[in-house]
Amino acid sequence: MSKRKITLIPGDGIGPEVSLAMQRCVDATGVSVEWETVHAGSEIMEKKGTPLPDDVLESVKKNRIAIKGPITTPVGSGFRSVNVALRKELDLYACLRPCKLYPGIISPFDKINLIIVRENTEDLYSGIEFDAGTAEANTLVQKITELNPKAKMHPKPAISIKPISQFATERIVKFAFETAIKNNRKKVTAVHKANIMKCTDGLFLRVAKEVARQYEGKIAFEDRIVDNMSMQLVQRPHEYDVLVLPNLYGDIISDLCAGLIGGLGIAPGANIGEGIALFEATHGSAPKYKGLNKANPTAMILSAVLMLDHIGETKAAQKLENAVAAILKEGRSVTYDLKKDRNDSTAVGTSQMADAIIKAMR
Repeated sequence: MSKRKITLIPGDGIGPEVSLAMQRCVDATGVSVEWETVHAGSEIMEKKGTPLPDDVLESVKKNRIAIKGPITTPVGSGFRSVNVALRKELDLYACLRPCKLYPGIISPFDKINLIIVRENTEDLYSGIEFDAGTAEANTLVQKITELNPKAKMHPKPAISIKPISQFATERIVKFAFETAIKNNRKKVTAVHKANIMKCTDGLFLRVAKEVARQYEGKIAFEDRIVDNMSMQLVQRPHEYDVLVLPNLYGDIISDLCAGLIGGLGIAPGANIGEGIALFEATHGSAPKYKGLNKANPTAMILSAVLMLDHIGETKAAQKLENAVAAILKEGRSVTYDLKKDRNDSTAVGTSQMADAIIKAMR
């Protein structure tokens, strides 16, 4: 049987450690994979002058399936996010983030099982920004004032543009409904701020309602304002099922939902386009823990579960998820952040937790 070629981007910081743990677990499922390893991030930038070398994009485009460890994104300065660049360059328009609470994880809730569907290509993450005091920003302010005399801005603002289109909204809402059907879910909730942003979020809500009509009788539909949604997810998360959101809200709400299930260390992710997909843990690169064998590999391994399911290896995906669930429930061979006491001396390292998961699959 020929091996399935999958692009592996280990990332930086703790990325290579959790990526190796994931790789070992996938290999242990018995699925025949040929890993094609390419590098992106801050460390490769020092060698090649770019955080996203051409060979990374070429590999993903060729293999059509990739999995990526966390990559450092500088705050406020430096290169733009490699994660965002990959999504834009490959048109990975749908960000899928399941938030499932596993027994053994400390949480004030029980039986959380949400799916967050986030639009990935536009909104404020489009990168259309103008720095304060620049000629471009000043020209834009002047033009905005001409077009809308009621617009009020303080002098010399920095400006970000928020595009929301019918095309992108339509396809992400359809993706959310199809995800609901595939996963035997009952309801899709569109999340927005259309009461204030009547043009952009108003379009998102209007198109979502139009798409929802195509699924009447199959999947229920409702909408929620994003701030109210944040409160309700903390108070009554069990009332929700599949959420579909524009880019920025989706990023924030998916982290909130990760908090309901034990944190980002448990939260997997997938970025999906037409015939191409990139899987990734949703947490950061935590460079201060690099090389310490302390990082929790669960999110990365659960991202591989999503990947295996996506490529049709359903039995292997279930086998791996069951093994992860068993180790989390037992609570013995887990990293320090999964212990009730983070100073618990019985905590194991990244590689040892992978060992335990592999053993649980036998």
